[in-house]
Amino acid sequence: MTATQKIVTFLWFDDQAEEAAEHYTSVFDDSRIVDVQRYTDAGPGEPGSVMTVTFELAGQRFLALNGGPHFQFTEAISLYVNCETQEEVDELWARLGEGGQEDQCGWLKDRYGLSWQIIPTVLHELMDTPDRALAARVMQAMLGMRKLDIEALEAAARGE
Repeated sequence: MTATQKIVTFLWFDDQAEEAAEHYTSVFDDSRIVDVQRYTDAGPGEPGSVMTVTFELAGQRFLALNGGPHFQFTEAISLYVNCETQEEVDELWARLGEGGQEDQCGWLKDRYGLSWQIIPTVLHELMDTPDRALAARVMQAMLGMRKLDIEALEAAARGE
């Protein structure tokens, strides 16, 4: 761990930590696997098997553990990704959602069960207005979407 990031997101996997880290680092720019630690004879995992993987996504540090099937991810925790363009939304939605499950309002679960929110930054900008009718139109449009559509959100803001 580096001193520059005091709080690191810790992800518990059954036995797919390394596979997941490799997948995630292939999806995001400025990403890399930093370190892989293996279980020793002391256990509790199989000696030589991957225990933890430290990796970075877009400069943000994560630590993944192969801890066994005791715990599963839930939607109570998700990774929120700010996207500047529809192209970025589309690409991340496709790559993270592959083998997973789409949900509404920009949420999806990846093939490992981790929840992601793929959100265009324009959504916050459209919702951050004193015009409650505009915000309500944008919210109503968003509630009807799975993958968020910037053009449709902007059209809803204009009342179209």
